[in-house]
Amino acid sequence: MSWGQPRSLQARQLLAASLGLLAFLALAGYALDRAFIETAESNLHQRLKSYALAYTGQGEFARSGEYIPPYDAVDPRFDRPGSGLYAEIVMADSHWDSASAVGPELPPGTMLEPGQERFEGPMSIIELDGSQGEAYRYGYGVVHDTGESEEGLPYTIYILENTTQLSRQVAVFREALWRYLGGAGLILLLLQGLILRWSLRPMRRVIDELKRVQRGLLSRMSGRHPRELEPLTESINAFIESERENLERQRNTMADLAHSLKTPLAVLRARSGDDVPVEELREEVDTQVRRMTDLVSYQLGRAARSGHALFAAPVEIEPYADQIVRSLEKIYAGKGVLCEFEIDPGIAFHGEPGDLQEVLGNLLENAFKWARTRVLLTIRPSEGAPNRRPGLMLCVEDDGPGIPEEKVATLLQRGVRGDERVQGHGIGLATVQDVVRSYRGSLEVGRSQELGGASFEVRFPPGL
Repeated sequence: MSWGQPRSLQARQLLAASLGLLAFLALAGYALDRAFIETAESNLHQRLKSYALAYTGQGEFARSGEYIPPYDAVDPRFDRPGSGLYAEIVMADSHWDSASAVGPELPPGTMLEPGQERFEGPMSIIELDGSQGEAYRYGYGVVHDTGESEEGLPYTIYILENTTQLSRQVAVFREALWRYLGGAGLILLLLQGLILRWSLRPMRRVIDELKRVQRGLLSRMSGRHPRELEPLTESINAFIESERENLERQRNTMADLAHSLKTPLAVLRARSGDDVPVEELREEVDTQVRRMTDLVSYQLGRAARSGHALFAAPVEIEPYADQIVRSLEKIYAGKGVLCEFEIDPGIAFHGEPGDLQEVLGNLLENAFKWARTRVLLTIRPSEGAPNRRPGLMLCVEDDGPGIPEEKVATLLQRGVRGDERVQGHGIGLATVQDVVRSYRGSLEVGRSQELGGASFEVRFPPGL
């Protein structure tokens, strides 16, 4: 697997999480390191200040102005040359160094104002052995009351400590810090992998179910999936159902075609065995061939119209309805039929434009044919599940004689030939029913409550 382009979703997430974790650990380590160094420097500042105050409080000055250090050493290191801890007192015309400061080359100190403090470093020094080193320095300006003058004796005390001890503390801390952070990072990466594996388990279950569907062990995806995966599984199930419906539709089309061709073929077979004049036989063959050609064209056209895209773009309905009604008004101009629209603004049909024209054209033509004076087209959305596209309700009503209730079952029965259906509600209605079924919709035939004639109500289900 290439780390530049991980091939699996789990590898991508693990890589992103690992990079984020490493960045977090690096920033956290840097922040902790800086915090420790600042704390250590603050502690060093306070420690050097306490040494300076000890020298100030316990030291004395001779009448000659010479500084006399405390009898008990503030710290034994001040008495050991090159120990790394140094004391220096700077006066206007004299100077005092601790025993530890004899030998090393320290930066010269200057007089500070009384009460003034200064903490600085690291500063370059030369150790007793001649090596280059660094040290922090604390300075404090003081006025010693000699009792002989009001001004007193001003002096500044400096305490220096090399960075050896501080560097050792920082090194120990950094070693422990990165060791613990590294261990924590490994543990977190392991937990991250386990969490990713657990969180992606539903996706692997979807893949397993899809493979079982491909092998024919399952008929569809189950509904036991997290909410985030429900649109995916529902889309897969819709695709599976669509493909099965397409296959079933193709089988039915072939069966209908074979059934339709039986009669003309039987006529030709019977006529060919009779003693029929050539001209009459030629005319009969021409008639039956034209009939078979019409049947084949119709069945193939119906099969082509029945297919639709599962996730088609929305098609605005009102322009198609208006175009169809204008054409029908010209054809049935002698009847003076008025068609009224009750169409919600902006409503759309999610499917093939040809299927929409097929449904509207056949239902409206049927209504114009049987209506006395009025036809009503109602189109509005039907409620669906939350976060899903609403369904569609399309209803065509007329004020004609209507359809007897006992004839409705025969009218919608599949397999009944067009010439055996209710007069005037034949092949066109069969085509509408096939198109509606291809969208997993329903077609209901009844009596119009408002106009009193026939009512054809088509419902398309909510989208995904």
